[in-house]
Amino acid sequence: MKIHAHALLFDNDGTLVSSLASVDRCWTRWATEYGITAEEFARVELHGRPAAEIAADLLPADVVPEAVVRIEDLEVEDVPGGGVHLLPGTRAFLDALPAERWAVVTSATRRLAEARLDAVGILPKALVAADDVTRGKPDPEPYLLAARTLGVDPARCVVFEDAPAGLAAGRAAGMTTVALTTTHQADELQADLVVENLSALSALVTEQGVEISLCE
Repeated sequence: MKIHAHALLFDNDGTLVSSLASVDRCWTRWATEYGITAEEFARVELHGRPAAEIAADLLPADVVPEAVVRIEDLEVEDVPGGGVHLLPGTRAFLDALPAERWAVVTSATRRLAEARLDAVGILPKALVAADDVTRGKPDPEPYLLAARTLGVDPARCVVFEDAPAGLAAGRAAGMTTVALTTTHQADELQADLVVENLSALSALVTEQGVEISLCE
């Protein structure tokens, strides 16, 4: 199978890097600080959603702004302690791409996203973060903004995601979707192609764009 694209749009956490241990540590501490029970916390989907939306599901509206600042502080502070590492295949796959052909599209704030990316030496030319949009994933706004930033027709973009919310955003934006089974089971992910991680793929740059193939 080959996928042809003019631009590649990557979610960060769970797609390029793993921050699961950090997320679990920080959000568990956060929930304890705000008196949220384990049962309440377990009912909320964390992965692939902006912190502001998660906090709004769990706390009174007047507490949400302060709580969002607190979780961002906790997660940023956790990065230097080994809170993030590259997932298999990430470095080689990104190194094969011209800087103007790809972007990172994350539900994290810009401050947190840049801290995590910097920690693993990824420097995207284009980054769309939670601060840049009014509606986060699963709304298509983040991916449509990334396409505009790169100057590419959304229909010519490929989205790489590990979470159902992100894949839904990519589909709603009219983009081809590739799911990675790094945080969810394959049967939970609706995409045009499902792979274990980026090590399963290769990228060939052509005059027409980028050709993505399954590694043999």
